[in-house]
Amino acid sequence: MTVHDPQDLYTWDPDGLRQAEEEVSREGDAGPVLLYHFEGFIDAGETGAQLVEQLREGRASTTVARFDHDRLVDYRARRPAMTFRRDRWTSYTTPVLELQLLNDATGQPFLLLSGPEPDVEWERFAAAVRQIMERLGVRLAVTFHGIPMGVPHTRPVGLTPHGSRTDLLPGHRSMFDEAQVPGSAAALTEFRLGEAGHDVLGLAAHVPHYLARSRYPDASLTVLESVTAATGLVLPEAAQELRSRALRTREDIERELADGDAELVSVVRGLEQQYDAMAGAETRGSLMAEPAELPSAEELGEVFERFLAERGEGESGGGTER
Repeated sequence: MTVHDPQDLYTWDPDGLRQAEEEVSREGDAGPVLLYHFEGFIDAGETGAQLVEQLREGRASTTVARFDHDRLVDYRARRPAMTFRRDRWTSYTTPVLELQLLNDATGQPFLLLSGPEPDVEWERFAAAVRQIMERLGVRLAVTFHGIPMGVPHTRPVGLTPHGSRTDLLPGHRSMFDEAQVPGSAAALTEFRLGEAGHDVLGLAAHVPHYLARSRYPDASLTVLESVTAATGLVLPEAAQELRSRALRTREDIERELADGDAELVSVVRGLEQQYDAMAGAETRGSLMAEPAELPSAEELGEVFERFLAERGEGESGGGTER
């Protein structure tokens, strides 16, 4: 397979590159961490999007490299917003896929690659990310997102680590042995980096599927805690804000459940029974969990769709944060 020059997909910002290389050199041989997340693929609960938002919030950043969005983004699939005022177009929201240099609370530099997921040239894009990592001496790349799961919001957020360095998060077990799923630019990048011998860690947070289309800060907080545990980054402001959001969201969900219909409450309780049974089976070393009576997939879907629709209508009245 022929891959054209990856360098054609991105442009270094001269000042940003200089600053990144200077800061990285001051850190010695360890090398910086690269965190990456792209909009467009599955991100239940806006897990990755919220984390990127908090990593940037109130923190100075420097653009190190910009990817050519005009080549990588399919505008007809994801049309950028434009503003029309009276008799003319007044603004255009340019898609931005870029690499930024940031610092944690101790001044340690790290890199953040984010923006819309490339629609095309995934192989070339993955090669470009590898090129950037090698130029800046990145020691570990970490990607993250949320996946919808049949779990209740009343239990701890589960996590599936993947990649070449799952040993960085001991104690987490995969819920299945093998699955074939649609690919993504983030997943292919992880795969190619691993093939090339780079350390890469992926984090998939388990989001209750009845909350998958709403913001679920608990999942973002769990991912952030795992990122800091695996990388040594110190990010207390992001953790504090996500903790506050998670508390408000849990209170809103419980309030809406208390005011909601008995069918939805029954669904959540059934998921709790199933979760506890599986957790108990794991503790006993058995793969067999006690059966729990749950609604069918169709019934679950109907209830969750109604629940989400009602939450959307009542959002202005104090519903769960979106």
